[in-house]
Amino acid sequence: MHVGSILPRGQHAAIEGSGARRYNSGMNTHHTVGFDKPRLLIVGCGDVGMRLLTLVRARFRVFAVTSQPGRCAELRAAGAIPIVADLDRPETLARLAGLAQRVVHLAPPPQDGALDLRTRNLIAILPNGARVVYGDRGGAPTPETTPVAPRNARARRRVDAELVLRAWALASGGKVAILRAPGIYAADRLPLERLRRGTPALAHADDVYTNHIHADDLARLCALALWRARPGRVYNASDDSRLKMGDYFDVVADAFGLARPPRLPRAELAATVSPMLLSFMSESRQLDNRRIKGELRVRLAHPRVEEFVARQGGCGPREGQDPGAKKDPSR
Repeated sequence: MHVGSILPRGQHAAIEGSGARRYNSGMNTHHTVGFDKPRLLIVGCGDVGMRLLTLVRARFRVFAVTSQPGRCAELRAAGAIPIVADLDRPETLARLAGLAQRVVHLAPPPQDGALDLRTRNLIAILPNGARVVYGDRGGAPTPETTPVAPRNARARRRVDAELVLRAWALASGGKVAILRAPGIYAADRLPLERLRRGTPALAHADDVYTNHIHADDLARLCALALWRARPGRVYNASDDSRLKMGDYFDVVADAFGLARPPRLPRAELAATVSPMLLSFMSESRQLDNRRIKGELRVRLAHPRVEEFVARQGGCGPREGQDPGAKKDPSR
């Protein structure tokens, strides 16, 4: 994910122009219309993009890119000016050139190939001096300074996007900030169907650490990065959880009254799951999130995924519910 002035399930980025105005970090979500507002372009306005829109529409004149004409009414109702364009079709992107001095790039990379051609197509129309924020989703403690070591094509495409954005910033004088977002979760983004299917997880001895971020917290990080991110900076957009993948599935299963997944050694698991799924089970890291707290000054609404899951499963107040509210005894 990239956030900033012109500058991304995977990454997020933001790009910002030199004439950007600062605003109070307490984000007023009341929507007002004004042509004197600074312009913000959101590329890839899906779930996280829609959450981000509610945070920035009062301060920006927001343009939202979608490849689906049928979403225009939804985006307009949410307070954005919809633009139909497709990052896979460069000929549709000309109208984006010079449109805004800040860009949040949330579009996922292509599903194949070694290069992120979507980000490359976007970069081709970005103006000089813009600011971009790019968000990426995707064992040992891992700070942002850890050298990247992509082990599969999916990871190589995300690294390619980062390299392309950094090269553009150096050549154009623009600013880029990169948010590396891991497993994004929300009430409607939990692995319930996987658990119902009985898809196996790794045996405890082979299990890997995974990282998480709630979609609302990721949207807020994108908004904060527009103003607080340092040029060229990389941020681990991750919460405080320290769970292994199989343990995470167990937490979700227990909260929702589902059977825990069977555990298999890696060699046996490889014969039962897809190569894509296996690739997620082959990387173990614990992302260090001190930089988002120290530099972006974020206070996570959902610091630990296991606490959120417990609430969603009926063990506490649900998403959007006042923690102090009492449950209806009739339910």
